[in-house]
Amino acid sequence: MDFAIILVVTVAACFALRNPLKACPTAFYAAAILVDAVYVYGVFFGLPRALWSPLFVLIQKCELALALFVVVMFIGCLKAGTRPYRWLKPVRSELSIVAWFLALGHMAVYLESYVPRIFGGSEVSSNVLGSFALAIVLLLLLVVLGVTSFAFVKKHMSTATWKKVQKLAYPFFALVYVHVLLMLLPSALHGGAAAQASVAVYSVVFIGYGLCRVGRALLDAQDARAHERVAAAPTVQDELDAVFE
Repeated sequence: MDFAIILVVTVAACFALRNPLKACPTAFYAAAILVDAVYVYGVFFGLPRALWSPLFVLIQKCELALALFVVVMFIGCLKAGTRPYRWLKPVRSELSIVAWFLALGHMAVYLESYVPRIFGGSEVSSNVLGSFALAIVLLLLLVVLGVTSFAFVKKHMSTATWKKVQKLAYPFFALVYVHVLLMLLPSALHGGAAAQASVAVYSVVFIGYGLCRVGRALLDAQDARAHERVAAAPTVQDELDAVFE
């Protein structure tokens, strides 16, 4: 249930901080890197409980980065021209970059913990192997999507290529859901109430996104066909010209 609260607060923060983020994105990137540095320090050297507890939820469990990615993805479900779309669309890349930095801190620590278990010669469960393989795929997708979100990188890419690369966000988001299920389902299937609640919340978010995105694509296609019909329809002048020919 932590994620539901974090997501609501994140959505509110994205709306409230939109102007500062657009005006000075590097400050937010630096803040995300600083949070990562404090988190990594805490993993290896320890931190006071009051500081570690929020970092554990926000960074180690990757819930803040995931909440930001959810906002980024759902922006694509909004109808173009609506106030929420016009407000958030200009900072979509900036939001994804902040989420990217936060996710890198989470993934770096977890991959560092997986590597000795995988390559240390000890017996490893199939669940751990599957999670590790999926984490590598997610890391590669994350790096590609994150790097190409920077304006100076986008500037050196053709529009068509950039759009194709950014479509990797769809398999990335789907695989994040699979990753979450791999982490939570064993406990949920054994009666863990917290895990069951988390699976329910994540499922509502991810499946809800899939339905909303498909719905938006269908509505956009319908609108495009309607505009084509209007453009192709003869005007009054066309009809008059036909009469007097």
